[in-house]
Amino acid sequence: MKQSDPGGLKPVDRHLADILTTVQPLPPLEVDLERALGAVLAEDVSSPVALPPFDNSAMDGYAVRAEDVAGAPVSLPVIEDIAAGDAELRAVGPGLVTRIMTGAPMPGGADAVVPVEWTDGGTTRVTIHKAAPYGHAVRRAGEDVQAGDVVLSAGTRIGAAQLGILAGVGRRRVVVRPRPRVVVLSTGAELAEPGKPLAHGQIWESNSFMLAAAVREAGGEGFRAGAVTDDPQVFLERLDAQLVRADAVITSGGVSMGAYEPVKEALGPLGTVRFEKVAMQPGMPQGFGVVGPDKVPIFALPGNPVSSFVSFVLFVKPALRRMQGLPASLPETVRAVTTSPLRSPEGRRSYLRGVLTGETVAPVSGQGSHQLAALASADALIVVPEDVTELPAGSEVEVIAL
Repeated sequence: MKQSDPGGLKPVDRHLADILTTVQPLPPLEVDLERALGAVLAEDVSSPVALPPFDNSAMDGYAVRAEDVAGAPVSLPVIEDIAAGDAELRAVGPGLVTRIMTGAPMPGGADAVVPVEWTDGGTTRVTIHKAAPYGHAVRRAGEDVQAGDVVLSAGTRIGAAQLGILAGVGRRRVVVRPRPRVVVLSTGAELAEPGKPLAHGQIWESNSFMLAAAVREAGGEGFRAGAVTDDPQVFLERLDAQLVRADAVITSGGVSMGAYEPVKEALGPLGTVRFEKVAMQPGMPQGFGVVGPDKVPIFALPGNPVSSFVSFVLFVKPALRRMQGLPASLPETVRAVTTSPLRSPEGRRSYLRGVLTGETVAPVSGQGSHQLAALASADALIVVPEDVTELPAGSEVEVIAL
């Protein structure tokens, strides 16, 4: 990768490196298990006991001595029932069986469970039609987890299965890095809220919906703060009101070189946010820095929807990973063969929208930075390096799967 180009554009990798140097992991906190979904563990979690903690039945049936049913069919007396949760110590003598339910503790002396389907279902005496070998349908103590085993390591994102094992080892609270709270704020006098009629010269505002959803997909909590006009003072007032609930802020629009750029006009004089041209397409104008007394990171993204989305994938998503204590870098890529020729401006790394199918990738028809419908039909970004301007069909390229 070239580190600079004749136009003085900032390399993509350097811009991300500056962001990741500024952004820090959120402090860990202890939360109730029911609030831990989506957070990232900040501690190793081990089990205080073996799982299962006792031998138990994997099926409804009859607890037996395997040697007593080896000559099936056989008829044996049923001495008692054992239900799940039974706390009494029980035992089975030679030639006897107990009726047992799924999850119930195995009685002493029994070493196999005959499923009820292999029997006549008797309650005082049962005919067993098929032999059950030693250990059949028995869950052994500790076969899942041994006492002291680490069941989840720090850095694990907590999903439904992880919540299950946390509860399964008796944890009610857990130490996590919380989901970053990210406020999304769009700018532009032309923006109208979806659902309202459009006046002449207006468009429906879509970026905040898209970016807040992208935050949630990345493990954060995205909050739409609506859209503001092109007045820098109004923007600053809205931003200041949102900082109290924000671990990070994303703005879209108002960062280009023309007039009526409220984000740039409002934040530029603060001296804590830099606005730069990054060697990429789409998304060349970028702003990043910190705002407020708590130095909240702010990502000032371009207003064109595709530019905003690509910027999120490249810069905001890795930053959110870092805030959650996870490894952070540019998105991983896979190799694929392009089905069509590709063009890219010299000196900029292009991220073309495409559809990835197996080992091939097909560019979508609309590559403009405003073409949101084309973005919605894509599931990949085709990466064309800064020093490449043309690639013929059949070329191998790097692809970011979305």
